[in-house]
Amino acid sequence: MALVEERPVAVKFTGTRREMGGLLLRGYGLLLPTIGLYRFWLTTWKRRFYWAHTEIDGDALEYTGNAMQLLLGFLMAVAVFLPLYGLFFYFSTLSQEAAFSGYGGVAVLVWFLMGYATYRARDFRLSRTLWRGIRFDQAGSAWNYAFRRFFWSLLVIATAGLAYPFMSANLWSYRYRNSWYGDRQFGFNGGWKLLAKPYYLAWLACAVIGVTGLTIGWSMGALPDAGEPNLVGYIPMVVSALLIGAVHLLYRARELSRMLSSVRLGGAALSVTLRGRSLIGQYLLFGLALAGLLVVLAIGGLLVLGALAGDAFADGAFDMAVFMQHLQSSFLVLLAIIFGYLLVLAAFTMMAELFLGLAFWKLVASNASITDVDSLRSVRARGEDRALAGEGLADALNVGSY
Repeated sequence: MALVEERPVAVKFTGTRREMGGLLLRGYGLLLPTIGLYRFWLTTWKRRFYWAHTEIDGDALEYTGNAMQLLLGFLMAVAVFLPLYGLFFYFSTLSQEAAFSGYGGVAVLVWFLMGYATYRARDFRLSRTLWRGIRFDQAGSAWNYAFRRFFWSLLVIATAGLAYPFMSANLWSYRYRNSWYGDRQFGFNGGWKLLAKPYYLAWLACAVIGVTGLTIGWSMGALPDAGEPNLVGYIPMVVSALLIGAVHLLYRARELSRMLSSVRLGGAALSVTLRGRSLIGQYLLFGLALAGLLVVLAIGGLLVLGALAGDAFADGAFDMAVFMQHLQSSFLVLLAIIFGYLLVLAAFTMMAELFLGLAFWKLVASNASITDVDSLRSVRARGEDRALAGEGLADALNVGSY
């Protein structure tokens, strides 16, 4: 009897940038009156949007987490960070050498905690994710992952980045070999050999580009031994930095494609093919959209400040002393400055979500497919891991995801 070849099932994402934009505007409108606390509800909205618009074989993902769980996790994280803030205050009272050593020790501790927080946050998200009514889960130890990540990162630093393929493959493997869908465990058949060639080529390219940019910039007077630097000399250094960023994105696309395509779930296999130019295009669009929005906000801000403190802009020139007088004596000017700052922060966050976060999710989904999906119909459900209170530490350390 001939075997029937399993046709890959494409992953679909049906959400639009307009829908996400409307969701973000509603959420940002509620952040100010709630002193920022509404961000836990906004995060929940966003996740439900992403999950509900991601379809696999006609069935969408489901996110069952809620804002109160995130808020509770945040409050628990505050209990962790209060002693750290106390340490910072204590170090500020010591000598410069002791303070430097103390701050360095706290930085190392925070770096270690970032690994722990990342794993716990992934555990929380997976345990609140369902497909076809069956829940995902993350087993393994967050402490184990944190130690792995920490000591691997020390080795990467000691080898000037050359150990990165080994670190990346090891962490990818630990995450997925400890992931579950119902009663079925994920598998991972990737390894450092899949990353070695593209990574070392990218590493060499970045080294050559970086040295070349610095050399040309130095020769043009950007880094003089004495005297004023020649600003024109910074141009080749900026160009080299942009090229290094592009090389990084090209490699990032290769790593994600090869590592995600190494994920297995019983007989089902994931295949993802990302193109580096697509990632570069996302960042270009992000930069253009952010620049355009900032120009609009700048024009609006100048009009408002011109109406409130017009004499500071007399004769087409800006007088800082006069403006500071208005700032000290006028509550409206101070309010306009604060509101303008919040608008700029919101603009950056919104553009990043629309042109980086949403675009990346859609890019991965639209270039992913799964073979032998029918083999997952025999998976049995397991109960929700209610021991997880949230992901407050990840939120506090800004290492959360979606």
